[in-house]
Amino acid sequence: VDAVRVYVNSSSENLQYPVLFVVRQQKGVLSWQVPLIFRGLYQRTYNYQEVGRTLCPSEPTPETGPSDQIIFVDVSSMAPFNIAYELLVTRLENFQLETNKAFNFTASPSQPQYFLYKFPQDVDSVIIKVVSDAVYPCSVVSVQDIVCPVYDLDHNVEFNGVYQSMTKQAAITVQRKDFPGEQFFVVFVIKPEDYACGGSVPSSIHGNVNRTWNLQRTKNLQVTIVPSIKKSVYVQAMFFSFLSFLSFYLGSVVVAFVHYIRVRRKASAGRLSPEDGSGIMTSSHPITASTPEGSSYGAIDESSSSGGRQLSSPERGPPAGSDTDSSVEEESDFDTMPEIESDKNVIRTKVFLYLSDLSRKDRRIVSKKYKIYFWNIITIAVFYALPVIQLVITYQTVVNVTGNQDICYYNFLCAHPLGVLSAFNNILSNVGHMLLGFLFLLIVLRRDILHRRAMEMKDVYTLDYGIPKHFGLFYAMGIALMMEGVLSACYHVCPNYSNFQFDTSFMYMIAGLCMLKLYQTRHPDINASAYSAYASFAVVICLAVLGVVFGKNDVWFWVIFSMIHVLASLALSTQIYYMGRFKIGKCYLGIFRRAAMVLYTDCIQQCSRPMYMDRMVLLIVGNLVNWSFAIFGLVYRPRDFASYILGIFICNLLLYLAFYIIMKLRSSEKLLPIPLFCIVATAVVWAAALYFFFQTLSSWEETPAESREKNRPCILLGFFDDHDVWHFLSAAALFFSFLVLLTLDDDLDAVRRDKIPVF
Repeated sequence: VDAVRVYVNSSSENLQYPVLFVVRQQKGVLSWQVPLIFRGLYQRTYNYQEVGRTLCPSEPTPETGPSDQIIFVDVSSMAPFNIAYELLVTRLENFQLETNKAFNFTASPSQPQYFLYKFPQDVDSVIIKVVSDAVYPCSVVSVQDIVCPVYDLDHNVEFNGVYQSMTKQAAITVQRKDFPGEQFFVVFVIKPEDYACGGSVPSSIHGNVNRTWNLQRTKNLQVTIVPSIKKSVYVQAMFFSFLSFLSFYLGSVVVAFVHYIRVRRKASAGRLSPEDGSGIMTSSHPITASTPEGSSYGAIDESSSSGGRQLSSPERGPPAGSDTDSSVEEESDFDTMPEIESDKNVIRTKVFLYLSDLSRKDRRIVSKKYKIYFWNIITIAVFYALPVIQLVITYQTVVNVTGNQDICYYNFLCAHPLGVLSAFNNILSNVGHMLLGFLFLLIVLRRDILHRRAMEMKDVYTLDYGIPKHFGLFYAMGIALMMEGVLSACYHVCPNYSNFQFDTSFMYMIAGLCMLKLYQTRHPDINASAYSAYASFAVVICLAVLGVVFGKNDVWFWVIFSMIHVLASLALSTQIYYMGRFKIGKCYLGIFRRAAMVLYTDCIQQCSRPMYMDRMVLLIVGNLVNWSFAIFGLVYRPRDFASYILGIFICNLLLYLAFYIIMKLRSSEKLLPIPLFCIVATAVVWAAALYFFFQTLSSWEETPAESREKNRPCILLGFFDDHDVWHFLSAAALFFSFLVLLTLDDDLDAVRRDKIPVF
């Protein structure tokens, strides 16, 4: 293909009488003026007296064969005086780019460049890689169809094709199916200003100072076009993704089978303990002799519990296994049982509390309370996910229609399109969250069914061994893990600053549900209701949205948020310290007055030892951590507000989990092999996952051009990048984390509740 480049130069600086150049070809007309004027911010103008343009090439057809090109160049001016100019027409030797061969060239605002590329016969997709040693001047890389004229100036390069801004690196994936002629132009334009790439913003200056002449903005570029992956790699990546996580299903089946064999052997040997160490009651136990006849579920005898009087016998409820979702019991029944109201405050003031003190309510009613977590999160997921899906589809449509690849912050060196999706690999890698979330639901369902069967074999009101089995929060955690995969995939359809909260919303809920489950384990009667918990999550998400809008530079927002954070920490600390035994009353300052009283009585009057030493240590450390977060946010004001809030949740969860495990070991309780394995696996997988998480491949905290400087090639199967590996590992880490909470207290299944300490 022959291409011709026209170079013109004029010494005239008279903007009233520019020299006009019109080039007429067989299929098009190209025109420009000298001085060539570019406009920037605040009406600032940049004038150039030297202009170089490549004419739209004409490719000989098989019918006509090679022929000479006839070009007319018209030069005119309305000036009443003579103007000198220089005109030079040259033939381009290297106009067509070759596959896997780097080509170096130079461009400037008034002398853009573009080249032709034709798809080889065996290549369906290519990646255009452009690099430069210099950050500035800011440039634009565009891919346009073979149409004349070619849009190769700053003010019109966005009119056709796909384009992206660039500092030191750019990459565009092009598919053969998008170009019927199996060829395209690669256009390189240098912008007159750098603000679009993160450079300095020119100040607003009035007068002639706004005019700049012949500003030297030359940039050396290197372009290489390499074949992209083939369809077989897509198939391999999908098989790898599904088989990797289906192996967890196989492992779960193996563990369940081994557990079944072990139980059968113990049953045949007649050596079964009250429960078999997996949270499931499997055989009878002579507990009726030590439990007061007619006592309610979880009730304790005076002889086995200090400080508590024997409860009056409530009316006998329905038989075991009948805790269906009937509407007989209302939510108001949870805290209106007379025998609980009469002495719960007395019991909870004991210095040493046992699980029997906090598991006195009817099991059926408490189970229904925790099932609300499951049904509510399904409702929330549907109402939250549908608008999100609609929005990201709109984002992807805008990208495909406009061709503006600065809208979405992909890792363009490893963004593999499929259909209308620009980065299918970032979406596929989230399948682990959905598969493992569903697997966790199956594991919880199995435990729930086995527990119900065990209840049918017993008198439910005489069972007071082990941790009370309430599975509603576990079901909610499984749904949250699945929804995290769905919403993370939605975010990666078009990752940017505006929709990052989609990726983090259910992470807040996962962290919050894990903390609630950990607290519920030994505080089943006083844990938060589903309505208050989800209302709290809603407040957090509202704060996250406000942080996205106002958290960049507004100091007032950070002051208000830090105050809310500190006050919420104090309020929650008071609630935990007093086991929910105080009421805020009409004055909302009463909670903080109570906190001040705690500090006075436990730290001043009894400075040697607080009344509740373990709780006090946990709350002091927790408040120091949260106050440190508040001070950090107020001082540094991080732009990534959603990750900042997520960090607060995760640090609090890790702190509470570490405290729980330490107190468990301190109480002479043991860790069985399965929870111990899950703890080790959780730590190892989280460490590996965080390593890949901090391998930043893009950043919407910067401009799109600056973000592309962080782009890296794929590292797994030639299809997945570091962030995809983070998706895989974080899904496994969350799954193991859930298993830790599910199995952590299996060693207590044969221990009476009046022997299990509360902490």
